[in-house]
Amino acid sequence: MSKDVIALTERMPDALSILAGLLAGGPDLRVETTGEGAVVQLCDAEGRPLVSIEVPLMLQVPGEATRLLGPGAAPSGDGPAWWVEARAAVGVPRAEQLAGAFAARLTMLLGGQVWPPDAPGTVGAARPVDVSGVTAVPVPAAAQPAVDMLTDKAAVVLQDRPVVPMTSWLSEALRATVESDRSLQILTPPHCRLSLPTRLLLQSTPSRWVVQDERCGYYDGLTGAVLRWQDDAFSPDRDENGETPVADAFTDVRPTDEHQLIVSFRTLHRPTADLVLGGALEAAWQALTGGPPAGWGTSEPAGLTWSRRQLTELAYERAPLPIWTVVVGTPDRPAVATLRVIRTPDGVEEDITLTVGHGPGEKPALQALPELADELVTRHGLQTMMCQLREARRDLNTPPHYEHPPLPCAFVLGPTEVREAGRDTASRTPLQERPVRLGPSARPGFYYPLGNGETAESWTSFEQLLHHLRGAASA
Repeated sequence: MSKDVIALTERMPDALSILAGLLAGGPDLRVETTGEGAVVQLCDAEGRPLVSIEVPLMLQVPGEATRLLGPGAAPSGDGPAWWVEARAAVGVPRAEQLAGAFAARLTMLLGGQVWPPDAPGTVGAARPVDVSGVTAVPVPAAAQPAVDMLTDKAAVVLQDRPVVPMTSWLSEALRATVESDRSLQILTPPHCRLSLPTRLLLQSTPSRWVVQDERCGYYDGLTGAVLRWQDDAFSPDRDENGETPVADAFTDVRPTDEHQLIVSFRTLHRPTADLVLGGALEAAWQALTGGPPAGWGTSEPAGLTWSRRQLTELAYERAPLPIWTVVVGTPDRPAVATLRVIRTPDGVEEDITLTVGHGPGEKPALQALPELADELVTRHGLQTMMCQLREARRDLNTPPHYEHPPLPCAFVLGPTEVREAGRDTASRTPLQERPVRLGPSARPGFYYPLGNGETAESWTSFEQLLHHLRGAASA
């Protein structure tokens, strides 16, 4: 598995401290940069990479390190910490020691701690590691430090950490594999989980989560399909009947009283000079959690404190290209959102999925949904919104076994979509409950209750509603 080592430092790493950490490997190694300077590589004398170090990321958001690494990874002190991730080349026996020595030397100079605390190379890191006789395995995707094996069909990434986050280099690997018509395949042991942003991105691309299993070999962590390595990629296995079996480990599920409330919505704004993005997400966060978001970033960990102004500046800076961001909450109320800003011919669109975790005895704020929908229609240019409830982990991470699919509890149409469907059609549906009118009477939206999110009958109601609305639009 991957040899990822993370230094959580108390003071900001500068160029000299990074260099001092790299020199823990000894004088026979070379330091090079890639990815336009975003990644520093420690190479052997022949230039083959042994360890890749990503640019330091300041964590201003309480709980982010703990969310992704576990309770033992909380930074010491009340101030910010810096997250410096080192990744050892797979197949090089001493590369992991080099990564550990780098992280340990860095924390010795700047204060802080190393994750995992027992990483090879962290003991005696003040002394250079003996690298005599080390031969690096050539990295197939030298420009992609996250990729451990590359074929014409797949880019395989090996991970062994409590939660697999969508780090900046993993998101870059995903982008590169999609552009090259490959499948990104993340291979993990069975104790790993995916962060919510990682799961959502894998499900929206031709990617796969491959889980090692002592009984069947490998299986898909999101579908349970037994996999095997064939034709240069992990793909579903077939039995004598041509069917793909489901791994026993995937179906080994215990009931839980934890739930997730999922609210997915799109907004559209005129591209005016005074436009400030993020207002719809902030309103939803306040309504469903009782407070504002805590932090955000373009990858995980989300290191920046929440700022609508900074989000807007980034969107303008990268326009007309879209931006994808992660938004996180506080440890006492787990909440994670992905927000994508897209420039379209009609204006500036925000595509948002907000998920809030609830433990035993905690009731999801379903009663707040109609008022939230009204605010989004009135003030934030809502187009559509889908509200769902599922039985799943409070911490929002995805384990490699079956989880109940979400069940719809409400659907919302904004004024533009109501006009397209026809106001009479939108206001008179075959559902038992009448829709709730939202916003101004001249340009209304409608909120459609679909149930309490506890029975599959809500899907039947949703299908009836869509058939009714689409039938009118196509007439």
